[in-house]
Amino acid sequence: MVGEHAVYNGKIILQSEAVIPVTLREVQSGFYVYESLRVIQAHPVHLDDHLLRLENSANLIHLEYPFSREEIATWVHALIEVDLVERSSLRIQIYGGGQPQLFITTSKILTYPDSFYTDGVKALTYEGERLFPGAKTGNLLLNYLAMEEARRQGCFEALLVDGGQNILEGTRSNFFAIKDGRIYTAHDEKVLLGITRDRVLKAANQLGLQVIYNTPSVNQVSTGFYDELFISATSMAAMPVSQVNGKVVGKTFPFTREISSLVRQWELED
Repeated sequence: MVGEHAVYNGKIILQSEAVIPVTLREVQSGFYVYESLRVIQAHPVHLDDHLLRLENSANLIHLEYPFSREEIATWVHALIEVDLVERSSLRIQIYGGGQPQLFITTSKILTYPDSFYTDGVKALTYEGERLFPGAKTGNLLLNYLAMEEARRQGCFEALLVDGGQNILEGTRSNFFAIKDGRIYTAHDEKVLLGITRDRVLKAANQLGLQVIYNTPSVNQVSTGFYDELFISATSMAAMPVSQVNGKVVGKTFPFTREISSLVRQWELED
């Protein structure tokens, strides 16, 4: 159930009233940070981790706000309670400036067909690197343009590529490759440190995979060098990638399925 209410600077309001003036310089510049998380059985999954990353994102771009993590957590629970939210996506967004503004809203939870996990999804590569990769901010033009190109070509995700033709991350996901018992991913400072990414790496260790911080190249991916490719995010856990730029890069995904299962299992244990 998705409710009718939202939070604005600690106050419960109608979700229809959760608006912000387009004339604000911070709105026009995308000077905000945000977090998206899942609510499962009325429980905000990994809330503490998301609030810590929200704070870190704000610090990275010098966005100051007066709200403590404890206060925001209290407001999240209040919104869930007032609308009896059992299962939803929940978004926390803070605009900077002289009078910081915080919004918490809920929406229908993102789900995907089972076939995405059994057969994998299609992706394409797109040249571009996010500004301040360690911060989850409102600077989303690159992500938008890349995803629109992916949609035009019938792909689920666009993978962002740096000047050295290395695949860093997706527009809304982290990126991983598996080869001979090793899992490869970009160095921490190159990408957003995803909450689900942490769980993926924990699952990889539990399954006996050696974690290698070495970014997969477009050429390696396109020529089928790796055994498995997958992307991860809050909404998708670990989702296999079967095609990149129209080329088949994987057909079976045994480790990806196990990793995804563990990530979802830990959500319920949080």
